[in-house]
Amino acid sequence: MVDKDFCCSSFLAFRYIEKDDVEFFDGLHHRTYKLPNEDELALIGSEFELDKELSKVFESVSDKKLGILISGGMDSACLASYMPKGSDAYTFRFLNGLYDPEELHRAETFASEYELNLHYVDIDFDIIKECLKPVMESKNAPVHSIEPQLYKAALQAKSDGVEMLVIGDAADYVFYGMDGLLSKDWTLDEFYKRAIYIEPSDVLKNPKDVKYLFERYRKDNNIIDFVGFYDKSITEESYGSYENAFHAADMPYIDPYEDMKMREPVDLNRVRNGDSKYYVRALFKMKYPNIPLPEKHPMPRPVDKYFQDWEGPKREEFRDDIDMSKYSGNQKWLLWCLEQFLNEYDK
Repeated sequence: MVDKDFCCSSFLAFRYIEKDDVEFFDGLHHRTYKLPNEDELALIGSEFELDKELSKVFESVSDKKLGILISGGMDSACLASYMPKGSDAYTFRFLNGLYDPEELHRAETFASEYELNLHYVDIDFDIIKECLKPVMESKNAPVHSIEPQLYKAALQAKSDGVEMLVIGDAADYVFYGMDGLLSKDWTLDEFYKRAIYIEPSDVLKNPKDVKYLFERYRKDNNIIDFVGFYDKSITEESYGSYENAFHAADMPYIDPYEDMKMREPVDLNRVRNGDSKYYVRALFKMKYPNIPLPEKHPMPRPVDKYFQDWEGPKREEFRDDIDMSKYSGNQKWLLWCLEQFLNEYDK
């Protein structure tokens, strides 16, 4: 079914098209990502089980020339410890000084600790724009702001002879790293306002309802099953962004955390007291006993700088009275990317 208005609303609210059978345009079916079968996931109940399972995963791909995307965070740092010495590692470096030197230094430290050959993937907004079309063509939809730079990294790794990239995105979702979303018990209305990226009615002339997705998780007394929402919708969107970028680059990849599941329900008290991803934290301490735990940061991308002077979308689908000053760089990306997609496919 074609419903451009719904697709615009869904992308702005969720960063992906939530309904598999609804399209922007006739004949343009968007790529969707299906989560792994829960019955096939390895159960993890301690850092020792996590260590054992990761060793098994890396052994299963030991016949491949591996590369790894490494940041300044503990998820990829842990994975780096299982890589063969001399493997290629890749970290993003944004040109014109638009990078966090501490984040870059930590990535360099982790690579050095396990004797990996670190490469910089240099990124600026021109490169992002060059890489946007291939990832949109792969997805047949607008994309997350990380996808063009992931695509660029994958191409660089391919040119170095890497046969499979290792990533650590799924740790946040399997082991519950998004402590802001888990910080309290939410009413449905509170969580809706907290979890959506942009309220469609604020920016679109013909917004469609997106609250239906939250209604699926409604419990008694207007409380929402926010962990269930986290496990399905939020996880599906993130996994799909990585999968699409690597698909566009024709780069095989593996996220070892993706095929795991916590043996017991997440201990929200631990998360809310500063111990999110507690199994990964403990594993990091095992692998890097002399390095302090890094603070959590999302994959760096200087979208605030890129869009600081952008006046907003001009196409007819968008309202004429959008107050761009209220939106962050990440939110502006969604508006900008949606407009780029519509310009490309709705001529």
